[in-house]
Amino acid sequence: MFFVDTLEFEGLGNRSYLAGGPSAAVVIDPPRDIDQIIAAAAHRGVRIAVVAETHVHNDYVTGGLELARVTGAQYLLPAGAHVAFTRIPVADGDMVTVDKGLVLRAIATPGHTPHHTSYALAEDGRSVAAFTGGSLLIGTVGRPDLVEPRLTERLARAQYASAHRLADELDDEVPVLPTHGFGSFCSSSQAEGDATTIGKERETNDALTLDVDTFVARMLDGLDDVPAYYAHMGPANAAGPTPVDLTPPTRAHADEIASRLAAGEWVVDLRSRMAFAEGHVAGSFNFEGEGKLATYLAWLIPWGKPVTLLADTPEQIADAQRELARVGIDRPAAAATGDPADWVREGEQLASFPRARFADLAEVRERGDEVVVLDVRRDAERVGGYIEGSVHIPIHELRDRIDEVPKGTVWVHCAGGMRAATAASLLDAVGREVVAVDDGFDAATDAGLSLVSG
Repeated sequence: MFFVDTLEFEGLGNRSYLAGGPSAAVVIDPPRDIDQIIAAAAHRGVRIAVVAETHVHNDYVTGGLELARVTGAQYLLPAGAHVAFTRIPVADGDMVTVDKGLVLRAIATPGHTPHHTSYALAEDGRSVAAFTGGSLLIGTVGRPDLVEPRLTERLARAQYASAHRLADELDDEVPVLPTHGFGSFCSSSQAEGDATTIGKERETNDALTLDVDTFVARMLDGLDDVPAYYAHMGPANAAGPTPVDLTPPTRAHADEIASRLAAGEWVVDLRSRMAFAEGHVAGSFNFEGEGKLATYLAWLIPWGKPVTLLADTPEQIADAQRELARVGIDRPAAAATGDPADWVREGEQLASFPRARFADLAEVRERGDEVVVLDVRRDAERVGGYIEGSVHIPIHELRDRIDEVPKGTVWVHCAGGMRAATAASLLDAVGREVVAVDDGFDAATDAGLSLVSG
């Protein structure tokens, strides 16, 4: 009897899978921190016999090479992927035995990348699971624009053909188990749902219900911004990622925190946005540890810049270190936990700024106060409507465009509060007066603020 275990990584919007039989298993698209994969296999009492990548990933650093080295597993990578290390190249139709009666079949599904390959797991000749990576997702498909702009439309058409091939070759009841699509920016659009099958996708997925020209036009029109750090992931994976080091960083005292800030390094406060607004080290930035830490920190930070982490507890530091390692931000320069008052030198005070709701902004505007309203949502979000008179600078562009923010007190908002807090911390660090709007954007209408259709 086969099994499939799902390992979910919410911060990146990805999943990895451990699947197998009584004695051996395959791992699909493993994360860089392989210890949890090994623990899952140990819990099952199975040997990891095969490690399979659906493609050279553009959004995270893989642990596949190291996992295969540690376990002695066969390391499968699509034959068309150009890499600098030894692996087993797999072509369309290749089959690899995982356990007695369990066979993994490679299915060429180009689109997300030119070499993308899905894998169908068959038990006694019957397909029981489809690991679709960045090809067929839940209600959508993987985006085709991460490789080379000149290839985007061609890959979009290939993605359409690949979705149809999977639907034609696999039965309706076969579970579709993608790597991307749970908040990942590798997804061409965000769809709701946690599980799906070939049959469900056949009925609801645009790639399977629309004609190819309509599908391609609609997908290309809806593509969102690409996180800047993606440019570093593909090369790192093609070169062969180094093993991850999750040993605790050195402890930073107040003098060291101050000196690192003075040197232009990043000091990142992982605490909640409420705690940060109440009191923080001047010049530090707020990226909530429970938010999309890896995505947004890796997107905004100058690549290679040393980072010092601040948090309530050592456990929060460890969780953040693990998540950041998945996107190639290794070894924090230092870390500090506990009372924020201990993070500043004697005689210095913690900085702070106010938080507010959209109702407060409406009241301020009603009084006639001159304030700057800064919208840090992405372009695709603003199309749905924005506050009249607001300035728009997406969060991932703010660091380089901060001089474009008009003079005055800045009321900064996003869709829910997390990105607004980060943006507020960036503005606060350069001495701007700021108010972080900690509210859902739907509340703007309820507050009586005038919205303009995008």
